[in-house]
Amino acid sequence: MTAPIVSTPNLVLLVALLIAPSCARRSSEGPPQDSVSTARAVDPSLFLAAGLAGPVQEVPCTLESGESTTCLRIARKSVPSDHAQGPWCPKSVHDGPEAGGIWPEAGTAHDVTGEFIANLATFYGDSAWALHNEDGTINVTDTAEACAAAARPDVDPALHNHCVECLPTYLARDTVVETLIPKLPTRAKSPSPIRSNIGLALNGVEFAAPAPTHAILAAHTLAPFDDCGGHINMHDGYHYHAVTSGCLTSIAQDDAHAPMIGYALDGYPIHARAGHDGAEPTDLDECRGHMDDTRGYHYHVAGPGKNQTLDCFTGEIVQGAARRPPGPPPGQPPRE
Repeated sequence: MTAPIVSTPNLVLLVALLIAPSCARRSSEGPPQDSVSTARAVDPSLFLAAGLAGPVQEVPCTLESGESTTCLRIARKSVPSDHAQGPWCPKSVHDGPEAGGIWPEAGTAHDVTGEFIANLATFYGDSAWALHNEDGTINVTDTAEACAAAARPDVDPALHNHCVECLPTYLARDTVVETLIPKLPTRAKSPSPIRSNIGLALNGVEFAAPAPTHAILAAHTLAPFDDCGGHINMHDGYHYHAVTSGCLTSIAQDDAHAPMIGYALDGYPIHARAGHDGAEPTDLDECRGHMDDTRGYHYHVAGPGKNQTLDCFTGEIVQGAARRPPGPPPGQPPRE
């Protein structure tokens, strides 16, 4: 008996029907991930042990997409171990840049000198600014209670026209903050906005969401960052709103690429803004990330005057990262 003849068009159709189920199964698993070619697992050994409150732990977690995965639970101390903190506020209008920190405005990080404080009315075009007194002294929060009352969205009216300086000694001895980061980054279907903190420096300190400068300035207060880009409040401990050069622990790259300084909450590495030649990458995406064959996908921080370390997340972040709010245990005062 002669075998039936299958024409070329029919043969193509038959092959398509045979492979269609496997293709359908593959597409139902979501868009292809970049874990093989570009994503690198978070390396917990890169974090400074002196900045952590215990070993990094692997725990199950759920991403914002609903996907279950493995996360690293990182418990950190409330202040960095690799650099000093402060100063933030000059005490006199005659003080130079060594007495104060920096303040971001219109993309520029301004030195908070005594002269800068004295000229705030001109700087902001508002005569209500008056942080200094006739004798040249500057109003500075100088207690934990004043810090807590001034470093909040509804600044205590008694502390308007103050420079807000919160000191490490105001925090409890055992202040610990925990952060969950996916062990292996998962690229999201689309970038997500920054709604909370951004990530962790390798010294364990948080890269925080932008400081609420509108609320701060509305009370005619200033809450400077120190020269390393950080400051303290009673809820988050010490944290960075800016990244400056020469402060953070970093990992140099074999090429001229900018050093690595931390991890974002989606698990992708964070690098300094510029490489050895001082040039910022020109191919960054909307979240300030890009990819290369050596490092895979990673971010580069913005300049210290931006008050915005990264612009969004490319990867999935964890639902509800666990943390214990900083502060002294019941019945215990802040450390001295």
